[in-house]
Amino acid sequence: MAKLEITLVRSLIGRPETQRTTVKTLGLRKINHTVVHNDNPAIRGMVNQVSHLVSVKEIQG
Repeated sequence: MAKLEITLVRSLIGRPETQRTTVKTLGLRKINHTVVHNDNPAIRGMVNQVSHLVSVKEIQG
């Protein structure tokens, strides 16, 4: 099963509360913080919502 490596690359300062909540739900705290999640539609939807703030890499595992 594929996994996604998600990294916060932009600041949350001045962003709407919905985007802040989405980033927090993904488990990201600070800039350059990276988390790994299983690739599923729910995670993909959250990533699409904040795609301008995060970078995503697919990893095998």
